[in-house]
Amino acid sequence: MKILNLYAGIGGNRKLWGDEHQITAVELDENIAKIYKDFFPNDEVIVADAHQYLLDHYKEFDFIWSSPPCQSHSSFRQNICVRFRGTKPEYPDMKLYQEILFLQNNFKGKWVVENVKPYYEPLIKPTKILQRHLFWSNFDIQDKEFEKDNIRTAQIPDLQKKYGFDLSIYKLSNKRQVLRNCVEPELGLHILLQITNLKEK
Repeated sequence: MKILNLYAGIGGNRKLWGDEHQITAVELDENIAKIYKDFFPNDEVIVADAHQYLLDHYKEFDFIWSSPPCQSHSSFRQNICVRFRGTKPEYPDMKLYQEILFLQNNFKGKWVVENVKPYYEPLIKPTKILQRHLFWSNFDIQDKEFEKDNIRTAQIPDLQKKYGFDLSIYKLSNKRQVLRNCVEPELGLHILLQITNLKEK
C-alpha cells in the first residue's frame, strides 16, 4: 500500500509496520523529522504542514493515518494543567474535526484519525476507543486489550523502553514530550492489520 503518515513525530504508530509498504511521513519539526528518518530510512520523510499536505496530496495514497496535535483537546490539560497549574486556557484546535470531515467526504481509500480522550464530549462520535486514544475511521477496528498506560507519570527511560526508541544520542529540549506523543507501536500495528486483513478478504 501507499501509506500517508501525518504528524508523524518519531514514528510510534509506524514502528511495527515493516518495510513492505511505501510510506510517506509528514512532520513539521525538522529535528524530529530527522530522527524519524534515522529510525525509518526507507520512508519518504517530508518536512511540511501535515494539514495542508493532506489537502494537496490525499488522492495519492491507499491508507491515511492522521494524528493531529492533541494538547488543546486533552482531558489532562483541562483537568490537571488548567485547574491546578494555571495553564492558560485556549481554543481547541479544530483541525482534528476538519480532517475527519474532509476524509469522510473526499477520500476513497481507508483512513484513520487518532487523538486522545478529550475533556469534552467529542463533536463527532469516534469509531473506536482503545487505551487512551479515540479513533475515527471508515473501517471496523477490532477491540484489543493493551497494557495499562501510565504515560502521565512515566519518565524518559520508561518511555524509551515502552516504545522501543533510544533518543540518548539526540539533543531535544522536549524529549519526554516527543516520546509521550508516540502512539504505542503495538496499537499502530493493530490498526494497520485491520486494513491488510480487509485487503486479503
